[in-house]
Amino acid sequence: MRYLPLTDTDRGEMLARIGVNTVDDLFADIPSNVLLKAPLDLPRRKGELEVERIMSRMAAKNVPASSVPFFVGAGAYKHHVPATVDHLIQRSEFLTSYTPYQPEIAQGTLQYLFEFQTQVAALTGMDVANASMYDGSTGTGEAVLMAHRVTKRRKAVLSGGLHPHYVDVVQTLSKMASDDVVALAPDVSATEDLLASIDDSVSCVVVQTPDVFGNVRDLKAIADKAHQHGALLIAVFTEVMSLGLLQSPGSMGADIVVGEGQSIGNALNFGGPYVGLFATQSKYVRQMPGRLCGETADADGNRGFVLTLSTREQHIRRDKATSNICTNSGLCCLAFTIHMTLLGEAGLKRLARINHANAVKLADQLAGVKGVEVLNQTFFNEFTVMLAKPAAEVVERLAEKGVLAGVPVSRLLPGAGLDRLLLVASTEVNTDDDRAAFVAALKEVL
Repeated sequence: MRYLPLTDTDRGEMLARIGVNTVDDLFADIPSNVLLKAPLDLPRRKGELEVERIMSRMAAKNVPASSVPFFVGAGAYKHHVPATVDHLIQRSEFLTSYTPYQPEIAQGTLQYLFEFQTQVAALTGMDVANASMYDGSTGTGEAVLMAHRVTKRRKAVLSGGLHPHYVDVVQTLSKMASDDVVALAPDVSATEDLLASIDDSVSCVVVQTPDVFGNVRDLKAIADKAHQHGALLIAVFTEVMSLGLLQSPGSMGADIVVGEGQSIGNALNFGGPYVGLFATQSKYVRQMPGRLCGETADADGNRGFVLTLSTREQHIRRDKATSNICTNSGLCCLAFTIHMTLLGEAGLKRLARINHANAVKLADQLAGVKGVEVLNQTFFNEFTVMLAKPAAEVVERLAEKGVLAGVPVSRLLPGAGLDRLLLVASTEVNTDDDRAAFVAALKEVL
C-alpha cells in the first residue's frame, strides 16, 4: 500500500528483533482500563468537503471564551493578547523556524531566545533561565529530576497545593525513574505542615504559589528548613501574571523556579501549545535541562549569540543528557517575549494590579450570594468558593445561562470529597457586566 509500505514479513522481523511476539505486546505497560477495546467510532473515510462540514458542526458545540462571561482558570487563563503579537509571530522567518541546530546561521532566533531568558530570570528573581520548556507541568517534572542530580537524593515532597496535573506528571516521571514521591493531601486552606515532611532524605520540596486553590504562599520558612537539610526548594506557578505584583520566588529563597507562561502572549488554544518557564541559581546551571542561549562577540567584535549549553540527548550522548523530553517552545516563547516587551515593567505591574482588583471585586460580590462562601484569605486573580450544591452541577447550569463560571475542584481531584468547591478566576478581560451576569445567574441556580 502507498502509505503502509511494510509487509507482514517486515513486521515479523522487527518484532523478533525487539523480542516480542505481537504488536500488542508493545503496549503491555499501559493499564488495560485505558486501552481502546475497539477502533474509534469514526467513519473509515470521507472526502475533504465532508470532513470540513463534520468538523465545523463539532466545533460549533464549543462556547468560545470571548463570547460569554468567562471565569475559568486552574492553570490556563484568559488574558488580552495585543494584535501586534500575532502579527509579528506570523512572519515567515519566525513561523517556519523550529530550532537553532545550526546556531551560527540562526542569530535572530538565538537573540529572541536570549531576550526571553533575560525576561524570565528577572520575573522569577533567579540568576539564569533556559530557553523554555514544553509547559509548566513537564517543567516541574524536570525540576524534580534536576534536584535529584544536584543533591544525589531521590525523594521529593509535593505540597498539597500543587496543581493535580503537575503532581501526576511528577509521579509518572518518578515512577519510571524509581524515585520516591511524597504527595501531601490536597490543602485547600494552605495550612499543611510542610516543614514536618523535610528531613535529610529529601531531595526537594515542591510548592506552588499562588497554589491551585488560589492561596498566596510565603516560601521563606520552607526554603530555610529545606536548606538546613541540604534539600532544594522548587517554586511553581501556573499564573505568570502574578509575578508582576507578588514577591518573586527567588527573593524568598527558591533554588529552582518553574511555571507556565501561557498568560503572557499566548491564547488558551484549547489547552496548548503553551510555554514552560524554568530558572535557577547560577551554581546549578550545568544541571539545568534544555538549552541556554548566550551573548558573545565575533572575531570582528560584533555582538552575536550562541548556544552556550545544550544538554538534550539530541545534542549529546544520552547518558550525559540532563533531559530527553524538554524542548524549546520557540513560537510560544517568542509570543511571550513580544508581549512582555510591549508591556514593559510598569505595564506588567499595572496589568497585575487590574487582575487582582477584578478578582477582589468578584470575590466580594460572590460572598454576598446565599449559599456561597469564599475560602481564601489571600489570592491574586483566582480563588476558591464553597457552594451549597455540587460545583460540577452548578457549572453546567450556569453554562446553559451563558456564563462559564470556573473549574469544579472535583474535575481536578475526583473522589477527594471536594465536590462543592469551585475555582474561579477573574482577569483584566472581565467587566462589571460580566461579574453582574455571573452573580445574577448564580443566585438563580442556587
